[in-house]
Amino acid sequence: MTTVSLQEKPGIKRRSTGDLKLAVVMIAPALIGFLLFMLWPTLHGIWLSFTDFNLLTPAKFVGLANYARMFADPVFWNAAAVTLEYVVINIGVQTILALLIAVLMHRLTKSTFVRSVVLAPYLVSNVVAALLFMWILDTQLGIANQMIAAIGLDRIPFLAQESTVIPTIALINVWRHMGYTALLIFAGLQTIPDSVYEAARVDGANEWQMFWRITIPLLRPILALVLIMTIIGSFQVFDTVAITTNGGPVNSSRVPQLYIYDMAFGRFQFGYASALSVALLVILLIVTFLQYRLSRAGETDLN
Repeated sequence: MTTVSLQEKPGIKRRSTGDLKLAVVMIAPALIGFLLFMLWPTLHGIWLSFTDFNLLTPAKFVGLANYARMFADPVFWNAAAVTLEYVVINIGVQTILALLIAVLMHRLTKSTFVRSVVLAPYLVSNVVAALLFMWILDTQLGIANQMIAAIGLDRIPFLAQESTVIPTIALINVWRHMGYTALLIFAGLQTIPDSVYEAARVDGANEWQMFWRITIPLLRPILALVLIMTIIGSFQVFDTVAITTNGGPVNSSRVPQLYIYDMAFGRFQFGYASALSVALLVILLIVTFLQYRLSRAGETDLN
């Protein structure tokens, strides 16, 4: 037995070495892509945030001047307020509707066709969705305003009025992402054992009580993930705004990403644009960390 074990060890070692080499080969493309397209641009952007760089002259170190300018910039604070309004509307409406759709699919039907229909808007690109709703909501020719005018009401400039532009853009993105979010929640519902609901019914619980006392608590990890992903996506909104309003009217929809793009590629102030990007990154890291800790996303009540 000892001789066999000694003879098998070199083979086991060779196999382990071969598995390691295969793992390295499989991971290498993703690692190289991360280093080249994520880590290096991030580090370079952080460096540029401390410089005055406009493509025409070499980068000149200016210390914290860009950050001091950012804190005194009213356009930046307006963009932050616009984003906060967008985040509240987008997260609130999207999460509630997605949760409702997921629960209905889980309770009434688990058809693959229904899930495909629910996911369909997510397969439409943001640019196409923005163009589609820009035509639908057009003040003169849009079918939405045609219907509003047909019932005798005044036409609504959804994307050309300060009070309605951000809610409209938020609801456009809710339409696109709602199905994907619902499927994430639906996957979480699949992990809840039926025996838990059966025991609750035996104890006399109705559907409403089971929803609040069983479904919601057991969905906490997936809901935390959904909220984190939605918040990050909301802070990064760009293409929908760029297509529909380009920041207007009067900066009422100028979100940070659009402001950063304008500073970098419109005015070639790459140092200041990098400082804005770093600030947005820090905000997202803090919000994500706090939300992860407060929601206890890494814990589950199924144990």
